[in-house]
Amino acid sequence: MDFPDSDQPVETMWTGKFIVAKRQGRWEYVGRARGIHAAVILAIDEGADGRHVLLVDQPRVPLGARCIELPAGLVGDETAGEAIDVAAARELEEETGYRAARIEIIGRFASSPGMVSETFTLVRAHGLEKIGPGGGVDGEDIVVHRVPIAGIADFLAAKRTEGYYMDVKLLALLGPGLLG
Repeated sequence: MDFPDSDQPVETMWTGKFIVAKRQGRWEYVGRARGIHAAVILAIDEGADGRHVLLVDQPRVPLGARCIELPAGLVGDETAGEAIDVAAARELEEETGYRAARIEIIGRFASSPGMVSETFTLVRAHGLEKIGPGGGVDGEDIVVHRVPIAGIADFLAAKRTEGYYMDVKLLALLGPGLLG
């Protein structure tokens, strides 16, 4: 690697159950502990009433507010070596109450590469079937939203005015409209 401070040693400043804070030369950043990473799920419900995207909102302590997001979860946080598609299918069911017939891996992305070494794998859930209420596990307080794709920009604008934060990954849904 050839970038500033790449020749400097990595110092672990603090380690918790899920995150680790590090320093390398002039850079300070955080990452996931134990090699854990995330799966983010783009779930489009192709129902008789049209195409809808599944979104969730949940309280996010660092923001002090609820945040609208694509369903997501950690890979390997409970089972070492867990496959991405298995974790994504499990998280989709837990958070939204929908089961996917197939999970397609789209690719790996970095969410805030100047501050966080965490990456996530974006997957697409195909062939959705509603099997339960969703809402997460162990008091996660997740609210599920099934939003018409044609109305996604208006839905998110309304939630913003209500004080919700928007996860940056939602830009994938807003992109064409932002390019205007």
